[in-house]
Amino acid sequence: MIDKVHQHIMNDLQQSSRTDTIFVVTAVIFNLIVLAINSSVASTAASEKASSSDDFVLIAFIIMAIIVNSISIVALYAGKNARNKLLQGLLSMYRDNEVDKYYDFSLLTDYSKRYFLFTAIVLCLAITSVVVPLVIRFL
Repeated sequence: MIDKVHQHIMNDLQQSSRTDTIFVVTAVIFNLIVLAINSSVASTAASEKASSSDDFVLIAFIIMAIIVNSISIVALYAGKNARNKLLQGLLSMYRDNEVDKYYDFSLLTDYSKRYFLFTAIVLCLAITSVVVPLVIRFL
């Protein structure tokens, strides 16, 4: 029975990692696309050929960037919490079976750092995808 529980926890950890990767990659790609589109639109909006729709497109993509990045950050936070709970269960199982000496507990701290860095990357790109086009448009 312990083997089945262990395998289930390991499967959940792998699924959590895949899901987190999807959210990070999606946010990064989305932010780069929004940066390119909004920079182009902002450049046009700041020129003499500007139309009123340029500012609406700029605003729509900024709102979408905020929504997509918020969802990604919330998902990363939920992934971090799920991973911590799963690892705590795994560590308890290891302790109960007296094999905990084979698992380095500092990995828990490393996972937290990784989630912080993923979140920082998403936030930096989100801010860039919003601020750069606004600078192009208004300065």
